[in-house]
Amino acid sequence: MWKYFTGSILFTVVGLALGTFTGWESSGTLEGALSALFIILVLSVLEVSLSFDNAVVNATVLNEMDAVWRRRFLTWGILIAVFGMRIVFPLVIVAAVAWISPWEAVVMAATEPSRYAEILTSAHISVAAFGGAFLALVGLKHFLDEEKDVHWIAAIEEPLARLGRIEAVQIGLVLLLIYGVSTQVDPAHQVEFLVSGIFGLLTYIAVDGLAALLESGGAAKGEVVARSGFGSFLYLEVLDASFSFDGVIGAFALTTNLIIIAIGLGIGAMFVRSLTIMLVEQGTLTRYRYLEHGAFYAITALGVIMFLQAFVHIPEVITGLIGAAFIGVSFLSSIQYNREQARST
Repeated sequence: MWKYFTGSILFTVVGLALGTFTGWESSGTLEGALSALFIILVLSVLEVSLSFDNAVVNATVLNEMDAVWRRRFLTWGILIAVFGMRIVFPLVIVAAVAWISPWEAVVMAATEPSRYAEILTSAHISVAAFGGAFLALVGLKHFLDEEKDVHWIAAIEEPLARLGRIEAVQIGLVLLLIYGVSTQVDPAHQVEFLVSGIFGLLTYIAVDGLAALLESGGAAKGEVVARSGFGSFLYLEVLDASFSFDGVIGAFALTTNLIIIAIGLGIGAMFVRSLTIMLVEQGTLTRYRYLEHGAFYAITALGVIMFLQAFVHIPEVITGLIGAAFIGVSFLSSIQYNREQARST
């Protein structure tokens, strides 16, 4: 098992050393260096706890991808995840909210980190609506599948599978959810919430539709595989963005130092990548039949939590614990199922 985490451990050692040096340089004291070290550790654990279910879903999609695109996601994808989604994307958000150029956003992040954090945090309603809509649709698509025949919590999943016979029912449910939550949001931000939620929904439709389009007809088998791989790659990157941005905003509650935030979240992202590789190569999802279910329950719950965060604060530790609880219980249920099957044979 350790072979999967060697790279992540090395990245962690380098990151902790760099973070400690950054803390020493910015404060000039041992206390500042140790504080930076502690924040990096907290951020890395936070990132793993928030994204553990993401690793399971990543593994589910990667199982269906060809080896070339799987390797591309695990190399290029991690660069996009660490540097794109956790550094560049927040800069783009700040630039858009403050109506400044991306370079001005970089300068602000370097010279006025508190102002940068304030602007980024002010976008939390838009982020909550967009990410909530996308994640809710990801979760609902899994359960609203009329061909789904393996159920973990049958009392919930069997009716949902039957409901999935209705065309585009998940879109209707999420639209109702967006409208319902918007009525609880501050009236000054209701339009912002509705527009962002609709764009999250449209982004899901576009990514999911593009993947389906690239898989369909007309081309040679190799070309279809390549197209399908690209569609899945794009889907996983948008999914990672929806997961990661909540952690980025939460990180500013601990520090406004972008280097510290990038190192902490980057370490977490590396461990999630290692976990994803292990799940794929070890065939874990095949051996533990309910683990995938637990991940999609966690994703659906995270989508709902993101919606709720538009008008009530929910600590990131609670979000992480809910996801971990679903994964943990589904894992234990899988073990129990395997033992029952072994006894019956």
